[in-house]
Amino acid sequence: MPLKMHEIRELIRLVDESQVEEFELDNDGTKIVIKKKGERLAESAIQVVQKPAPALEPVSAPAVAPVPAPVQTPNEPAIEQVEDEAGLHPIVSPMVGTFYRAPSPDASPYVDKGSRVEEKSVVCIVEAMKLMNEIEAEVKGEVVKILVENGQLVEYGQPLFLVKPD
Repeated sequence: MPLKMHEIRELIRLVDESQVEEFELDNDGTKIVIKKKGERLAESAIQVVQKPAPALEPVSAPAVAPVPAPVQTPNEPAIEQVEDEAGLHPIVSPMVGTFYRAPSPDASPYVDKGSRVEEKSVVCIVEAMKLMNEIEAEVKGEVVKILVENGQLVEYGQPLFLVKPD
């Protein structure tokens, strides 16, 4: 039986709080490897493997010119937006994958802006390696902002929603 997201989060927390530098678990064909690179969990490398992938030939990436960072002036709305988001709880992606707002393409989204959520409310799915991982709110409150588009790739730790806690 595959591990649930809260069980994986608990494993990550336990490894992060321990002296263990590397943890490996093989559970019914699903392999989880957690390696610490430093003191903080955000710096930990987490890898979930369904089955071994065939060896690939290395491919050299084309040269890409660096993109300069956007310049902000003191009067830009982005600064006001950060102030408005103070006190909001971000729901972040626990893994790299594809973000889906609904359980299927023809179903309605789990939550919309203004939706009320509980700690265990499912808010979205992140698909990683053909596994659909339900993401829970982990806080009681109101969804005030959806930060990711349906079908968009998300990174580990990337904010998906902002919730105004009760």
